[in-house]
Amino acid sequence: MGMFQTREPRKYRRSSMYTSERKDKLDRLIHDVKREMGELPADEIDPDHFKGKFSQFTPRAHRASQRDHRLTWPLALIIIMVLIVIWRYIIMGRL
Repeated sequence: MGMFQTREPRKYRRSSMYTSERKDKLDRLIHDVKREMGELPADEIDPDHFKGKFSQFTPRAHRASQRDHRLTWPLALIIIMVLIVIWRYIIMGRL
């Protein structure tokens, strides 16, 4: 029944020719030991470090963040019309 058996694909093994995995493991181990001994500060994520980074590197988002957030004229007209309708309802008692 060798005809109906499918072979498993080979696992992907990425081996970089320019780095040494052994040296990377040793460096990581040394870093962890120094952090545990108190020679290095604890690895903490500071959310303020990432704040505003996206808009800094995309031109459209950067322009949008630089814009003034003032009331635009179409929105101002709509608000004025709604206020007039409310005022008329209060004065007349009906729409």
